[in-house]
Amino acid sequence: MGNSLQDQLLKAGLVNEQKVKQARSAKRKKVKQNPKGGAGDEAARQAAERARREKLERDRALNRQRQEEAARRAAENEIRQLIHSNRVVRERGDVAYNFTDGSKLKRIYVNKAQHAKLVAGRLAVVRQDDFYELVPAEIAERLLERDARLVLVLNRPAETPDADDPYAEFQVPDDLMW
Repeated sequence: MGNSLQDQLLKAGLVNEQKVKQARSAKRKKVKQNPKGGAGDEAARQAAERARREKLERDRALNRQRQEEAARRAAENEIRQLIHSNRVVRERGDVAYNFTDGSKLKRIYVNKAQHAKLVAGRLAVVRQDDFYELVPAEIAERLLERDARLVLVLNRPAETPDADDPYAEFQVPDDLMW
């Protein structure tokens, strides 16, 4: 039972010794010409190489995405820290200051000195998460460079009025409250 098919055919007399030697020789030559399985292995090797390259590209894209996400989170934390460390405390505010956040009208209460600084442009109103904070104008300028959506109110000094403006002589008072 343990004999190869060639040995069994030789014992049965269906092939002679010469044919067995030729078959073994042809088999050795074939194996030598196509090492490791031949053409089938070449296609498998190419498929494996292609799969390896695709996996490498996916890994690079995922790594790039993770790095961008980490950089975005770091920038958000830096902005949050900048606002938190430079905010102006609004204790005992008795004057309402109205401003818009998108299409909504919002109100914060500030004291008279803070209201005057807001109107003059020395303070600004910024959004931090779900809250509104007062920060100095210099900090608001830095926030504008990083994310302009966070700065809601930053009054800048008015430029000289246009010569053709029919309402140039009617200035809006600074203490006007709306």
